[in-house]
Formats: sequence, C-alpha cells, structure tokens
Amino acid sequence: MTNDSREKAIEELKLVNDNIEKFGCHLTLIEADNYMPAFVYSIGLFKKFGHPEIICFGLNIDVMASIINHACDLIKNGETLKIGKSYRGFLESFPIQFILVDKAYYQNYVGYAGLFYNETFDFPLLQLIWTDKQNNFPWEEDFNPNWKFKQPLLDRNTDFKFYEDRNLAVFTTKQTLNGAPILYVYHSEDGNWQFHTSLEPNIDDSMVVALEEITKLDPTINEIYYLEFGWRAWRDNEKSEWQIEEHSDEE
Repeated sequence: MTNDSREKAIEELKLVNDNIEKFGCHLTLIEADNYMPAFVYSIGLFKKFGHPEIICFGLNIDVMASIINHACDLIKNGETLKIGKSYRGFLESFPIQFILVDKAYYQNYVGYAGLFYNETFDFPLLQLIWTDKQNNFPWEEDFNPNWKFKQPLLDRNTDFKFYEDRNLAVFTTKQTLNGAPILYVYHSEDGNWQFHTSLEPNIDDSMVVALEEITKLDPTINEIYYLEFGWRAWRDNEKSEWQIEEHSDEE
C-alpha cells in the first residue's frame, strides 16, 4: 500500500466502523483496470462475528457486492460458511464454493482490511469462487479457458502471482540470465512483458524466456504482478522499492 492510499484508508476507517455496526460489514470495491479484474472484499466479519472475511473477483462490481452482502446476512443469522462446500442462492442458479486465502496474498489484495486490523493481517479470509456457465469450477478440466484469469485462486501459486500462464514468452537479455538484477520492467499495451537490467538494454543481447523463469531468477518480480498494459516499473537496485508510471508513447 502506498503512502497516499494508506492516508486515504485511515480517513475511511470511521466509515468502515459505522458500516460494520449498521450492516454487519463494510465492503471495499476495487474497479477493474486494463489488466486486473475487479474485486470486492469484506471488512468486519471477523471482528463482529468471528467469521472469516470474504473476497470475490471478476464479476460486475455490484453483483459481487450483492453476493458478499448475502453471505453477511447468512453469517448474521448464525451460519458459518465452509471451505469446499457447494452453495446455491448466491449467484442465480450457479453454484459457488469458498477456498482459504493464503496469507502471502493479503498485502496484495486486502490492504484496507490489514489497516483495520491494526496492520497485523491477523484474520482469516475466504475467497468466493464462481463457476462458468456449465457449472465448472476453475480447477476443473472443462472450465471455460477464456475466464481463466478472471479470478485468481488465492490458495495456491504464491510463487507466481501473474495473470498469465507460467510458460508465457517474455523478453529479457542475457545479462539477466547471467545473474544481473532486474531493474526495469515494461508491460506493453499489446501485453508483452520486458525484464531488463537497465533502462536502455542492448537489443543484440535480447533473449526470450518463459515468465516463470524470470520469477525464479528474482522472486521480487512478483511484487509488480499487477502492472497495467502500457505501464512500466523501475528501481535503483534490487533492494529498492519499485517506482511505477504509465509509459508515454513518445518515449
């Protein structure tokens, strides 16, 4: 979480507490950008009812808010939502299930909740998983491949947080493969990734490798998994924080 977003979150804590007392939970709504799907998550279910918080990805914002509010109503009435059980009544006639979110993802997705819980992130979190139109869940063989990256499965793959396949071809240079630190990353408007050791790499040193190979060479690359199409990131050295900005066409 950046300093600006942190300050904004602190200002919103009063509203969060008011909503928890009035409705049973507060909902944080994150709009989709040109790369990441929209998602919604609850704050307050654990504080008020001792029940895990809930997060959902990839549907219309209002739909996700509605189904998490439905979950909140069930919890207020004493129900405990269980991992791996199929439920109906949340999303028209389609079944849903819950999985337990690995805490390695908490700072990536539920920063406001972490701030609410005194920055300890010491609360359980369930992810609400929906099916395709044929009632297949994402982990099932026949799940619609076009929806594969609409809802990341946050109980797995903590070593690879990108919204693409591990074997996606990306551009780098031989210096990277020889162990030089990655200091510049560009996610082009057409979806290509570039990982370089400097702002102006030598094109004669270009290499094409699988994206997974980059994350194995430098696991900190997972910190910028969210980089939008047409944006870039850079840092002074491998221990510095990433700087992020939209890439100008003129550059």
